[in-house]
Amino acid sequence: MTAVEQRFREFKMPDVGEGLTEAEILKWFVAPGDTVTDGQVVCEVETAKAAVELPIPFDGVVHEVRFDEGTTVDVGTPIISVDTDPGAGEAAPQAAPAAGKPAEEPAAEAEPAEKEGRQANLVGYGAAPASTKRRPRKPLPGPQRSAPAPSAGAPAPQEPAPAPARPEAAPSPSPALNGSGRPARPLAKPPVRKLAKDLGIDLEAVTPSGPDGIITREDVHAAAEAVQTARETPVAAPSRAVEGRERRVPVKGVRKATAQAMVNSAFTAPHVTEFVTVDVTRTMKLVADLKQDPAMAGLRVNPLLLVAKALLVAIRRNPDVNATWDEDNQEIVYKDYVNLGIAAATPRGLIVPNIKDAHAKTLPELASALGELVTTAREGKTTPAEMSGGTVTITNVGVFGIDAGTPILNPGESAILAFGAVKLQPWVHKGEVKPRQVTTLALSFDHRLVDGELGSKVLADVAAVLERPKRLITWA
Repeated sequence: MTAVEQRFREFKMPDVGEGLTEAEILKWFVAPGDTVTDGQVVCEVETAKAAVELPIPFDGVVHEVRFDEGTTVDVGTPIISVDTDPGAGEAAPQAAPAAGKPAEEPAAEAEPAEKEGRQANLVGYGAAPASTKRRPRKPLPGPQRSAPAPSAGAPAPQEPAPAPARPEAAPSPSPALNGSGRPARPLAKPPVRKLAKDLGIDLEAVTPSGPDGIITREDVHAAAEAVQTARETPVAAPSRAVEGRERRVPVKGVRKATAQAMVNSAFTAPHVTEFVTVDVTRTMKLVADLKQDPAMAGLRVNPLLLVAKALLVAIRRNPDVNATWDEDNQEIVYKDYVNLGIAAATPRGLIVPNIKDAHAKTLPELASALGELVTTAREGKTTPAEMSGGTVTITNVGVFGIDAGTPILNPGESAILAFGAVKLQPWVHKGEVKPRQVTTLALSFDHRLVDGELGSKVLADVAAVLERPKRLITWA
């Protein structure tokens, strides 16, 4: 490693979750020239699980920000470089793209690619496959492999380098095809991707003309002109009116991950849902009393808290419901702990953070954990760790005025309880019809490992506790 490489350190996109491969840069908190210290948050990124703030692990002055906000970057790709010894002089690493806008000219990529002995990365594709399979380049003049610090004579031998590359690559866009002959994920640099997004062009429909099947700006503009020509024909006139009444939003981040997880869950685990309507008048009175209890001062006390406690009691009485189906090993994994998930609607989509070891918490501890979970989710600061390892989930559809539903299992869990709205309804109580506080509970479970008897017992126990909450003590 040269002195320049030691001085200019790169911070790479880390894996902030469990095996995540990419993240979108939501916001930069620093710019070139800013001083940063070890542990300082430099940007916020969104993964498939949550929005996460990234701290930098060294001190220095920001030399370069590699990607714009809104760009999706592969894990392991450098996103920012820092001058760790700003007082050492004006030496700088080899030419790099401008802040947030990686260079588009082949000459700018050739030098670092040759220096590192591999092909420069494109966002979203990683380095491993390209580094071993790219087309060999013709030998370049000696100065092309000079030291990292640019010299006065270095640009001259680089100028003719792109000339032979383009004629060879133009006739054969085959790298953009996979083994089956179908188009693979299109290759394009971040500025070109942004241009395509701004123009509303689908990169998968663009024919690449750049080297190694890379889509260029000219390719995108040509595709845009073709679309515009089609829109100007009489046939396209009605579509313009429709476009004015539609809004398209890319599916990505948390919403994309949730959608895929729900599809996998719905078509992998055989769902069964059971319902029960319960008189929860005594539970609602207990909620009112607990709000006045000094032991619960400052804590979030609501019906959901007692529903959570009732479910934990039911699981303790029927522990086999707290399990996971291991398809790979053909085993049922029974768990002696409960990480209680609470479905939360956020601006980025539905997430399910969980309370670790909820079974071991007292009522005040459970209330505190539940309050922190909800607040963190609403602020968009839930971490991937807080959404991992759940064993059973509650979804509170009642806050939307909904009576019941058939919830889909959170992947990897065996049961999910839907808590409906609490409403004043006529109810037979002690032989007379009286107005009572009533709600509906729905329990969905994985029928591979939870049969009808076990699922019914769990739901009946939850209902029994909410009907007579003193069972929280007698069944403890």
